[in-house]
Amino acid sequence: MNLPAKDHKPLPHILIVDDDVEIRKLLKDFFQRRGLKVSLAQDGLGLLAALDVSDIDLIVLDLMLPGKSGLELCQDIRATSKIPIIMLTAVADTADRIVGLEIGADDYLSKPFDPRELLARIRAVLRRRQDSLPAAAVAPTQDLVFAGWTLDVERRRLRDPSGVRVELTRAEFNVLEALVEARGRVLSREQLIERCGGDTSQSFDRSIDILVSRLRRKLDDDPRAPSMIETVRGGGYQFVAEISAQ
Repeated sequence: MNLPAKDHKPLPHILIVDDDVEIRKLLKDFFQRRGLKVSLAQDGLGLLAALDVSDIDLIVLDLMLPGKSGLELCQDIRATSKIPIIMLTAVADTADRIVGLEIGADDYLSKPFDPRELLARIRAVLRRRQDSLPAAAVAPTQDLVFAGWTLDVERRRLRDPSGVRVELTRAEFNVLEALVEARGRVLSREQLIERCGGDTSQSFDRSIDILVSRLRRKLDDDPRAPSMIETVRGGGYQFVAEISAQ
């Protein structure tokens, strides 16, 4: 039977609220290339409109905005919502930072900043928020079967079509599991590096290429005409084989 729809998780949806159009455009392009869904707003009215029509997972909120300030908007949001908020400011003012954190901001970053640092903070905040949610009931783990191969997620084992166990390193298993669970969706090298527990700011794309090459050899998947793991030029990798659960 087909995998349940919950295996295809939606991309994290980030709302960027900043009155600088160049910053909005830069961050949107940067984050979208790294697997995030992005909406934009230039002030408080745009923020409220976006919250009305979209499910937002995190807000990047500039302190200095026309109309209501970022601090005021943060306070308004916290009165009704627990959406994570990262504040941005052009002034490295400790007092503003303390006020922002006290009224409910989850993190604070001063301008100018490296987009990679903001991305790392976004991911850290989202992980902390996910870890703080009540644990859902755990369904029995199912083996995932594709082209005769069996991936035992619970015991972290791979068996070939004849039932023989194929040894995988921890990183190889993590990459394969991520690709199989995201079947039909392209995963970037950065997403796969993060799934392996690596620091995306210090890891290199080549490390993922090597892991995928090893997996293809162990899966007997011809890289010139792959039937399981396809390379998507400029995107990353995509698992294309049919999957069933048992």
